[in-house]
Amino acid sequence: MLTYSECLAMSDLTDDEIDAIAEHEHIEPMIAVALGQYLVERHEETEIRRFIMDDIEIAKQCGDLGKMVVRQHTLVQFIQTHPEACRSSQ
Repeated sequence: MLTYSECLAMSDLTDDEIDAIAEHEHIEPMIAVALGQYLVERHEETEIRRFIMDDIEIAKQCGDLGKMVVRQHTLVQFIQTHPEACRSSQ
């Protein structure tokens, strides 16, 4: 059986990106790895970007500045490694 670390290493995502997906979708990190990789393989990076942006907004509304900064860093990192996340959805 594969561990979370092994699955993460085989994915195109970082631990912070997986955390954002898991938090947004209210799922376990191992499931978030599978969902995230599925979205990347289907060229749906804009969906992951939306998840992260939603997490930023929720953290802001809750006054959780620490989480907001972490998610903002995650968003920047995600866009740098997945520039297709910024393509316009049509």
